[in-house]
Amino acid sequence: MICTTSIKQNYEFRRVYNNGKSVATGLIAVYCRKNRRGMSRLGITVGTKVGKAVVRNKVRRRLREIYRHCESSIRRGQDIVIVARVKSRYAAYSELERDFCRMMDKLGLWEISGAGKP
Repeated sequence: MICTTSIKQNYEFRRVYNNGKSVATGLIAVYCRKNRRGMSRLGITVGTKVGKAVVRNKVRRRLREIYRHCESSIRRGQDIVIVARVKSRYAAYSELERDFCRMMDKLGLWEISGAGKP
């Protein structure tokens, strides 16, 4: 069983933003930073510019599900923050998934290098 917890505190998000690596596309930006724990932590940020609460929650659910599908292939011990951009509101699930997998590859977070989408 893979265990990923949530990043909830503002200082934890800021630590990843300031000290981590990042890549971005028009749909999402991903920040990552190694942690000293044996497990990964995930934070998802969807700003009010994306839309009202229903839309933001839909984008958040999609991003969480994409991460869940890829979780077993992602290297453990990482703090990962996904920031949804305004265009993510109109993106199909497959577009978000493709962008997320590309970014994990660029950041070198796949357990087996060059593994791509599981």
